[in-house]
Amino acid sequence: MPRALCIVLDSVGCGHAPDAADFGDAGSNTLGHLFARIPDFELPNLASLGLYEVMRSFDPEFPLSSPVLENAAHSSMCETSVGKDTTTGHWEIAGNVLDEPFATFESFPDDLLEEIGKSADTSFIGNFAASGTEIIKQLGEEHIRTGKPIVYTSADSVLQIAAHEEHFGLERLYQLCQSARDVLDRRGIRIGRVIARPFIGEDATSFQRTSNRHDYSLQPLPTILNRLQNSGIPSVGVGKISDIFAGSGISESHPTKSNSDGMATIDRIWAAQKVGFIFANLVDFDMHFGHRRDPEGYANCLREFDVWLGSFLPKVGDDFLLITADHGNDPYHPGTDHTREQVPLLTLNPPSKPTHSPDFTQVATLVGKYFQLDT
Repeated sequence: MPRALCIVLDSVGCGHAPDAADFGDAGSNTLGHLFARIPDFELPNLASLGLYEVMRSFDPEFPLSSPVLENAAHSSMCETSVGKDTTTGHWEIAGNVLDEPFATFESFPDDLLEEIGKSADTSFIGNFAASGTEIIKQLGEEHIRTGKPIVYTSADSVLQIAAHEEHFGLERLYQLCQSARDVLDRRGIRIGRVIARPFIGEDATSFQRTSNRHDYSLQPLPTILNRLQNSGIPSVGVGKISDIFAGSGISESHPTKSNSDGMATIDRIWAAQKVGFIFANLVDFDMHFGHRRDPEGYANCLREFDVWLGSFLPKVGDDFLLITADHGNDPYHPGTDHTREQVPLLTLNPPSKPTHSPDFTQVATLVGKYFQLDT
């Protein structure tokens, strides 16, 4: 049985989508702006898979060049689903285009929060759109004093609940978020993700979020992951993949706490598992540097991945590797939200050469072809 690996570099877009203006993202270009504005910024191992050629397809004046491996092929993809969030992007990568956008809120109805809070005998503070790090600074001390968790949202379809790991309790937070997911599903409110956002510290100067985040997603329609499972081909999730797909189609899950943990996990699974599909998400680009509008940190994070990739490429052999992204998060763009961008598609040993596509489902198509699901 063959083996394949798809790595999603969370938020590493390569140029604004044709409809970016509809999302307030005209001119956004995560990779393009990093290459243009960060001195001596190069990604030679991604370039060996064709990244610089992808960038040149958006900007004929792109100055960097590099030889591309003979068995590599590259392209770019443009999202069709209405949205620019993690769930929408990953579901489309897996073959599920959303015709109806997820619901978004500037604040949540009081009766909804009351029903969610009953499960933990609590009520909430907050209930507005905010940066996760800023709202913890703003309301963290009140949360510790009152015991009330912090609820907030963003431009994405998310209901986020922040609570202190020690004062409120991590397991209690998880149970509260699962209850929120259950209430939303029972009411038919199509919010893409409920996200548990635990933090530690004792005052606004020391509060910091921990790596114990957990996402509770809507159940997707069948994807390439389900097709693989139905054909007896194991599908392994690395990072938050299982959360994104609510466990659907995932044979085995390996949550990770950081990019470095994710890359080490990929190495470990690749060495041990000789068959099946490995689907990995590396979230640090987005979570730590895109939302916080930190270009230098974003560039360094990409450099770290590129160094790791240089050590991993010789291990691929004749197997199939895909590297792509789920949306953009341009650290030079105004605001702190994702940006509506096209994404690179870099492959090694593909079953057919990728071409520029009007949606992200080309990944699912290539994976299905590689595993001969339609034969």
